[in-house]
Amino acid sequence: MTARTLMFQGTGSDVGKSLIVAGLARLLTRRGLRVRPFKPQNMSNNAAVTADGGEIGRAQALQARAARVAPSVHMNPVLLKPQSETGAQIVVQGRVFGTARAKDYQSRKAALLPHVLDSFSRLRGEADIVLVEGAGSASEVNLRANDIANMGFARAADVPVVLIGDIDRGGVIASLVGTAAVVEPEDAALIRGFLVNKMRGDPSLFAAGMAVIAKKTGWVPLGLVPHFHDAHRLPAEDIYGLEAGPAAASSAKSGKVRIAVPVLPSISNFDDFDPLRLEPAVDLVLLRNGAPLPADTDLVILPGAKTTIRDLAALRAVGWDVDILAHVRRGGRVLGLCGGYQMLGREIADPDGVEGPPGTAAGLGLLDVITTLTGDKSLVAVTGRTVEDGVPLSGYEMHMGRTTGSGTARPLVRLDDPQGDAQDGGRDDGAVSPDGRVAGTYVHGFFADDRQRAAWLSRLGAPVAEQGGLAYEAMVDETLDALASHLEAHVDIEALLGLAR
Repeated sequence: MTARTLMFQGTGSDVGKSLIVAGLARLLTRRGLRVRPFKPQNMSNNAAVTADGGEIGRAQALQARAARVAPSVHMNPVLLKPQSETGAQIVVQGRVFGTARAKDYQSRKAALLPHVLDSFSRLRGEADIVLVEGAGSASEVNLRANDIANMGFARAADVPVVLIGDIDRGGVIASLVGTAAVVEPEDAALIRGFLVNKMRGDPSLFAAGMAVIAKKTGWVPLGLVPHFHDAHRLPAEDIYGLEAGPAAASSAKSGKVRIAVPVLPSISNFDDFDPLRLEPAVDLVLLRNGAPLPADTDLVILPGAKTTIRDLAALRAVGWDVDILAHVRRGGRVLGLCGGYQMLGREIADPDGVEGPPGTAAGLGLLDVITTLTGDKSLVAVTGRTVEDGVPLSGYEMHMGRTTGSGTARPLVRLDDPQGDAQDGGRDDGAVSPDGRVAGTYVHGFFADDRQRAAWLSRLGAPVAEQGGLAYEAMVDETLDALASHLEAHVDIEALLGLAR
């Protein structure tokens, strides 16, 4: 049998589409349905490695987790990874397909639609229901030609649509009714119902508003969803999500371990910092626009970057290199993750122009390694342990480039790899400075491992009473369950399922 389908589009970005699909995926899975999430096109540098050896947007990986299935490249067949203000790398069904400037990409979308429909068909063949997430705004009629993300996909696949509006940003009546007014009649006919999300205060105050929208559009009102307080506990899809919630960084250190992260122009895989943001023992400081490094910082983490040489130049332009070097001279610690690891070395070479114009850049010189960027991309889940203390870790690699040099003789981690070249059959990764205060690795995600995170906090002198206070993975699952219950209480699930086909 072919699965029923339902698509969730928004009146704009950040109206809660990803969260609603994740919550519904967990809710319907709890009811015994086989659920698959699907997003035809996503744009994000926050990606996840899939079980079938590719990469997709982090939000679709979370939705797969909500559905209790392994993430697949077919859940997000087109992923755009921004490399500049006007250009992006194109990933199709998990693999790099090419690059394009924004204007050129518009003409290439028609050629990507068959890949999108192929992935969609595969998911329909293995599920009871496929929950589809749109991108951006359904009313961007200026981008409607060759669209594969919103109404263009819905028309091509004949999928009914639920439109989501965000009452928290204001103007929700106009945004929903206005969408019905500006989209093509054939597109409007596919919109069957609507949700109003992020309500704060007394919901009875908007009962008349729901009725107005329903009357003017003819769409089924499916629910007025209150703001979900614990949304900040789920992995952030956007870097701004790291600053949300009660655990956001404070100006006073208050005895906590202070960890500072320079926010680079093309920062990637920033969900590395979600567990640290939520950790009671940590004060996470996100540095923006050249903000100075706090003098009492315990650890600087250089994050991953989509364009390493370009982001290294940006880091220097605002003086963060000076701050980091001074921090090290004072005895502070630095950890580089992926692109951040490459920046800590002596040199980064991009002879073939993999990430931009061909060239070479001097690194920060804190690790005795050099990196050569290549077109081959490593996409793999990994397990292993840190060499110094033997603490287990799990995470994933997602990088281009090969790092060599005498510094790698002091690796940070040893990964489990039957084909590895270490004596125990493992594979060494990363480097540690002779004094042990500067380190780098290609492994993403190991702060999500409670054992590894606790070891780092202990190393940084976190109060013993606060160490191990967060069971991160269990908390994510508990939050998905709470989100499912939240939607079940405020959405007409039977009416919603009745719209699916």
